[in-house]
Amino acid sequence: MSLIQEVDYGTPAAKSEKTVTINVDGFDVTVPEGTSIMRASMEVGIKVPKLCATDMVDAFGSCRLCLVEVEGRNGTPSSCTTPVADGMVVHTQTERLKKIRKGVMELYISDHPLDCLTCAANGDCELQDMAGAVGLRDVRYGYDGGNHVKTRQNGEENARYMAKDQSNPYFTYDPSKCIVCSRCVRACEEVQGTFALTIEGRGFESRVSPGMHENFLDSECVSCGACVQACPTATLQEKSVIEIGQPEHSVVTTCAYCGVGCSFKAEMRGDELVRMVPYKDGKANRGHSCVKGRFAYGYASHQDRILNPMIREKTSDPWREVSWEEALSYTANKFKSIQEKHGKGAIGGITSSRCTNEETFLVQKLIRAGFGNNNVDTCARVCHSPTGYGLKTTFGTSAGTQDFDSVEQTDVVILIGANPTDGHPVFASRLKKRLRQGAELIVIDPRRIDLVQSPHIKAAAHLALRPGTNVAVLTSLSHVIVTEGLFDEKFIRERCDWDEFQDWAAFVSDPQNSPEEVERLSGVPAETVRKAARVFARGGNGAIYYGLGVTEHSQGSTTVMAIANLAMATGNLGRPGVGVNPLRGQNNVQGACDMGSFPHELPGYRHVADDATRDVFEKIWGVKLDDEPGLRIPNMLDAAVEGTFKGIYIQGEDILQSDPDTKHVAAGLAAMECVVVHDLFLNETANHAHVFLPGSTFLEKDGTFTNAERRINRVRKVMKPKNGFADWEVTQNLARAMGLDWNYTHPSQVMDEIAATTPSFAGVDYDLLEREGSIQWPCNEKAPMGTPVMHIDGFVRGKGKFVVTEYVATDERTGPRFPLLLTTGRILSQYNVGAQTRRTENTAWHKEDLLEIHPHDAEQRGVRDGDWVRLASRSGETSLRATITDRVAPGVVYTTFHHPGTQANVITTDFTDWATNCPEYKVTAVQITPSNGPSEWQVEYDKQAEQSRRIAPRVDAAE
Repeated sequence: MSLIQEVDYGTPAAKSEKTVTINVDGFDVTVPEGTSIMRASMEVGIKVPKLCATDMVDAFGSCRLCLVEVEGRNGTPSSCTTPVADGMVVHTQTERLKKIRKGVMELYISDHPLDCLTCAANGDCELQDMAGAVGLRDVRYGYDGGNHVKTRQNGEENARYMAKDQSNPYFTYDPSKCIVCSRCVRACEEVQGTFALTIEGRGFESRVSPGMHENFLDSECVSCGACVQACPTATLQEKSVIEIGQPEHSVVTTCAYCGVGCSFKAEMRGDELVRMVPYKDGKANRGHSCVKGRFAYGYASHQDRILNPMIREKTSDPWREVSWEEALSYTANKFKSIQEKHGKGAIGGITSSRCTNEETFLVQKLIRAGFGNNNVDTCARVCHSPTGYGLKTTFGTSAGTQDFDSVEQTDVVILIGANPTDGHPVFASRLKKRLRQGAELIVIDPRRIDLVQSPHIKAAAHLALRPGTNVAVLTSLSHVIVTEGLFDEKFIRERCDWDEFQDWAAFVSDPQNSPEEVERLSGVPAETVRKAARVFARGGNGAIYYGLGVTEHSQGSTTVMAIANLAMATGNLGRPGVGVNPLRGQNNVQGACDMGSFPHELPGYRHVADDATRDVFEKIWGVKLDDEPGLRIPNMLDAAVEGTFKGIYIQGEDILQSDPDTKHVAAGLAAMECVVVHDLFLNETANHAHVFLPGSTFLEKDGTFTNAERRINRVRKVMKPKNGFADWEVTQNLARAMGLDWNYTHPSQVMDEIAATTPSFAGVDYDLLEREGSIQWPCNEKAPMGTPVMHIDGFVRGKGKFVVTEYVATDERTGPRFPLLLTTGRILSQYNVGAQTRRTENTAWHKEDLLEIHPHDAEQRGVRDGDWVRLASRSGETSLRATITDRVAPGVVYTTFHHPGTQANVITTDFTDWATNCPEYKVTAVQITPSNGPSEWQVEYDKQAEQSRRIAPRVDAAE
């Protein structure tokens, strides 16, 4: 193995279809019109020296090192900023150029610390490389570095010297090594879109500055790592490289955080991970990253990881470490005993949206083939199950329609119920770039998210609706489009059922669905709705992106269908730049759904009652499958409280923290006889567990994840599992203990079984993924190379189906006791329940969950910024600190759910989506009052959790 070296062409690729041919140092090369001379040279393997140029950002032309000579032209133009012209003859290495380049390098080196032997970038420094490339052997101006390098000059304090900034937990900034190439500044602007960096001063006073001369931690920097990746010297350097040294081999794998599915090079020294570097050939992220994927991998080696199996008879007992054989045997015997006593339906399982497709497939197979029932569910139940129902009903398939590249061709975006800069930051950066190029944005969200207005971006409209009124607002948008004749009749007649459209059009045209009437429900001014509808319908390619603010409602499925109606009515489907795009929360939510994790569906979204589908699996698995749908997660918990559901296998999910109505979840778990938690850490659910099976991280396994764009990405093992087994092996060993004859030796064999049983994966195998890098399903005989854009010639179901979407108000209402509405979400530095990110340095940005409250509501309640407040609902209460902000409207409060000490879900109710039981996290009636600190419930919870996590000292058999 060796380090994977990606070619840097110096400037981005030109997209023109017209080509031109030039001659570089005697070699002809044909490239798209608009290509730079530098990139054209690289196409034939000729490397022009460079320092300020990189193909991740536009050409800048500041370093003057990439000069070339062009026959018939005067001077020595910079090759990065000079476009090719047909017939051009270029020379990259002449005596004149050599002399100029050496002179330029002398100037750089004269003001640079020559500590190469002890510099962390030694061996990975472009300045060092370029000094060698131009043949620099001496510096006429000396090496004193009087301008910036030394702390003192002629015995006096050197005012130009700045100390190293080590405030950021992941990287350092050493101004003395900065060559002011501006690559970091341009990466922050062009790739990330944060505009957190600038060049302050002029001439010898020039240097990179975060914000207004702040340190990195306190600035607007979001620690995405783009600046570190762009830096050609050790000015910006990962602390891990400083501590460990340069990596010596790398493996390409896929991030295990959000549903964007970024590809990374895991760069290693031996079996120690040195750093994660975003992979430029990654088709989801195109070489970019966020703070979580780039830096927050420390949880994999955190001291809290449990590496040995443990069991206990009662949850009040301390844990007892045992062998794998004993733990699996104990579990199998417990499950068999429960089924003998209470029936085969008395046990079930939950798959993980953080585990691979192969691991998820095996868990649902274990439950169906081993447990003999369909009692399997997944965390997608509590996030995107309405997406599956709504899109399958309208389009015929339960997934988004586009790839992420599609955003580059969109003209107007509706963003509803999603906050990409926090939840899906790499996609957000791509969206922001398109917005800076002129695309319009319509934000539908009760909270003023960053994308409403941030540097060089301003939404055309922000529909700050009252939580729970999504359906009414979307219907009012459609009302404007239909009544003003802005719909795409040609598309509808060709691609949809015209009679259904007419019924739907009559419904949305009703005056009660007008923006003026809906304003009374939603609080959104009618004129704002009308403006947004016209912008979307007339704006060209229109794309809709949505998140949990759509699905986690009592009308989540209805809202998804309303979104689909809007897209069909405007003809925004079946081509790049348009579509309906759910932004999936966890890394493999899409894959968990694809793999048959719902109790009514086998892999590929086929109902368990379908005889032909069951026959496919029965022949391969050699068992008879149940044709009755099993229990959903809420049903399992209800049945446990009633006494009919007694055992559960939970892989990689923390339902006690992530599911709603925490007290009910705790009661359900406490009522079971055998709760098996298979995870990395003793999470909150493990407080009620009887068996703990240690899990493996994404760095310790092979497999695949499927991201929000249906992209199947390879996950590759970069180190051996610290617990001894990858998660798929643990599930297989449990299956064997249950009496099943499973003999997989590699996850590729599981994928072969998936392909043999699941039509949308029919053409997928590891050889194809190795060749292509990734594939978007459906991948089969009709689409052997996958399907980046869905529904091009027609919908999967045939004709697109318009569905009448009546607005039904949630049963959760405000009143005198609970006058405010609570909605929840995520923050950039933390992820989901925080089990991973809380065990990294990301806590530097978010140490606790905070409650956002409007100044008017805070003043009425005597609440000041930073005060403890009591947050109470009809379900429960908790305490947390308040932050006063006008990001939320009066009457609305907002918090995150990353920290178990807050347990925000003790507040949320048991109301759910009418079709899928997805919980209504986003609408909870609450009251806020001043508090002195944690609530009584929090204190009791902490005591119980501490008691539950006791581990008895291990006693060796010899003793």
